[in-house]
Amino acid sequence: MGFILNPLYNFVSGVIVGIHYLLSPIFGFDSGVTWALSIVGLVVLIRIILIPLFVKQIKSQRALTALQPQMKAIQNKYKDDRQKQSEEMMKLYKEHKTNPLASCFPILAQAPIFFALFTVLNGIAAKTDAGVPAPIARGFLKGEYLDSAAQATFFGAKISETFLGSPDTTVKIVTVILIFIMSATTFTTQRQLMVKGMPKMDSSNNMMLQQQKIMLYLFPVIFAVSGVNFPVGVLIYWSTTNFWTWGQQFYVIKRNPTPGSPAYEELQKKKAAKDKKGSKDSTGTVLDGTNPEDGAEGTNEVKGQRKQPKKKKKK
Repeated sequence: MGFILNPLYNFVSGVIVGIHYLLSPIFGFDSGVTWALSIVGLVVLIRIILIPLFVKQIKSQRALTALQPQMKAIQNKYKDDRQKQSEEMMKLYKEHKTNPLASCFPILAQAPIFFALFTVLNGIAAKTDAGVPAPIARGFLKGEYLDSAAQATFFGAKISETFLGSPDTTVKIVTVILIFIMSATTFTTQRQLMVKGMPKMDSSNNMMLQQQKIMLYLFPVIFAVSGVNFPVGVLIYWSTTNFWTWGQQFYVIKRNPTPGSPAYEELQKKKAAKDKKGSKDSTGTVLDGTNPEDGAEGTNEVKGQRKQPKKKKKK
């Protein structure tokens, strides 16, 4: 497994050490701020790399939305034959080049990086059988960098410590707060997508909607339960990537919402109101050459022109 994992360790540790090198003159070599921002920098780099995958995710979700009527028809047609129903569904996905699991792609793509970071940070906190600290070097995190990272803290908690692996009260408080943030941002991000970013759909026997509901409640629970085993540095990483996901999704929903979604309808109303407002000048005059306050056509006289008196005819 070393030939697969070592490149990941080198990438993760190399990025962290590189950002740490750039930030050291500002915050200090041994500063916890430097190490925490190095992990945040790793998140930013990974998420930039994953932008094409995020775009693919959005396209796949919208394709699934457009296929809802056909999916519903297949479900009704083969409601008594689950196997045939699954076969027809897969055929439909293949025909339209989409995948119902596309919403999980960004998370799955980050899994190797997540595992590598988890291993690197666990190596920092490694101890001998006698309980003596004995950090394990992974990738480029070695020598003075390894010693510095082993002592680095985030709000008083070492970035390599875990909730279950440390008796320190500060570590437990910091990890609980980070676990709560991680779970809450996961929930709000998914809820934002369901409430504003998805068209209204029939909830009965709807695979896509059911999948979204499972993600809404299952992922936060998974993060909350498993978070007690994550080092503080990993919790920093995952909380940061969740904030990135929320912001990225908020931008897409606001600027380029899915047709038929509440956000799309809201955007269309704003555009209509803006167009209506833009068709009038500051005095309320419609910019099509007419004035709403004018009376019937032809009743107005041209201003500035004197009306000539009529001469009486002599008898």
